Amino acid sequence: MASPERSLRLVRIVALALMLLPIHTLPLLASEQVVKPVVESSVEKVESQQKSVVKKLIGIATYYAKKFHGRETTSGERYHPEKLTAAHQSLPLGTKVLVRNLANDKEVTVVINDRCRKKSFPFIDLSRAAARKLGFFGEGKAKVAIIPLTEGES
Repeated sequence: MASPERSLRLVRIVALALMLLPIHTLPLLASEQVVKPVVESSVEKVESQQKSVVKKLIGIATYYAKKFHGRETTSGERYHPEKLTAAHQSLPLGTKVLVRNLANDKEVTVVINDRCRKKSFPFIDLSRAAARKLGFFGEGKAKVAIIPLTEGES
C-alpha cells in the first residue's frame, strides 16, 4: 500500500496534468481553423468578400473624457479631442465608420484608431469633436447607428 505522502504527490501530478491539457491542445485547435484561399478568378466574388460583413449596428455612443487628451491610442497615435476618431471593440483599426445619431439624424464619419472595453452590445467611444457634430456633447451618451464604410464609400 502506498504511503499518504506518495498518494498526495500522485494526486498533485494528475491535477497538474489535467490543468495543462487544455493549454497543450491550443496549437492543435488553431491549426484546425486554417482558412482555405480563394481560387476563383471572378472579380465580383473577390470584391464581395472584401466588403464588410457588418452592414449596420444600432448601439450606444459615448465620448472620451478630458483626461485622455494626449494619451497614446492602440494604433500608436496620440488622442486629440478635435480629430474625428473613435474607439471600437472589434472593428479593424483604420476603418472609416459612419456614425448616425438616431435622435436627430446628424451623422459624422470617424476613423477607428483605438480599442474600448468589451461590451455585450454594440458600443463606440467617439472623440469630443465627433460627439459635438452628432449633437450629444454634454449629454454623455446617445443611441446611434454604426455603419462601417468600404474604401469606395469613404
